[in-house]
Formats: sequence, structure tokens, C-alpha cells
Amino acid sequence: MNPLFIIGFGLIILGTVATAWPSPKDYITRLINLELPAFGILIVMLSFDETLALLTFIAVTSISTFLFIRVIEKKEGRK
Repeated sequence: MNPLFIIGFGLIILGTVATAWPSPKDYITRLINLELPAFGILIVMLSFDETLALLTFIAVTSISTFLFIRVIEKKEGRK
């Protein structure tokens, strides 16, 4: 196994746990914690193919960040 592959999966797991149960439950903390698994996925993809990884990362991150911002805003607006 490639060390980048293992580091990437560690970031994915750490970021997922940090996003699911953040310490201060505010908007910016959840948004920052969302970037940890995104970089973990990028590192895992970089261990396979660089071009495919960068193109996929740019596309998926832009779409998922937009969607998560909308969900978090709606959730924060209800409180």
C-alpha cells in the first residue's frame, strides 16, 4: 500500500467524524471540517492518477461545497 493512500483514508475518517460531531456547532466549523475529507479523497485519488484526481476534485468539491452550504444554512436558519 502506498503511504499517500493510507494518509488519505485517515483524513477521510478524521474529517467525517469531525464534521458529524463538531465541538462548537456553528456554520464555519462544519464548513472547515468538510474540507478535511475532501483533501483525503484528493490524496487517495492522487495515489492512482494525477490528472484524473485533480479534475475530479475540482468538479466534486465545487458541487458538494455548494450543496453543503445550502443544507447548513437551512439548518442554521431553523434554530
